[in-house]
Amino acid sequence: MKTSLIRSAPIFALTIFLSFGFMTAKNNDSKETLSKKSVVAKDSVLRHVVLFKFKEETTEQQLKTITDAFSALPSKIKEIKDYEWGLNNSPEGLNKDLTHCFLVTFGSEADREVYLPHPDHMAFIDLASPFIADVLVVDFWAD
Repeated sequence: MKTSLIRSAPIFALTIFLSFGFMTAKNNDSKETLSKKSVVAKDSVLRHVVLFKFKEETTEQQLKTITDAFSALPSKIKEIKDYEWGLNNSPEGLNKDLTHCFLVTFGSEADREVYLPHPDHMAFIDLASPFIADVLVVDFWAD
């Protein structure tokens, strides 16, 4: 029994190696496909979706201060093309306790690159962070 395991070990190792190589190649293909999708139509916009779950002890006044501060960013950061926000209203129950959705629109990735480290954005993060239990950010190109 030991001999058959020892003989099959190289085959097992080769199978793992080839599988890993295939998965890596597949992942590289996916990355190539994704980067090709980065070439977008002229009239496309870049959407930056931010979802927050707040800590249970966060008060209504603290929530208002945070949403007001996020809502003030478009007047402070000229690269923001559009902005909206709202509370989760889905009846599906799949929001994973993420309650607040903020949608920031940019005209380009360069605009987003200015926004992310911008002092007013960083000040907002400093203000909101102590109250946030979880956050999810997704960016996508919209036609």
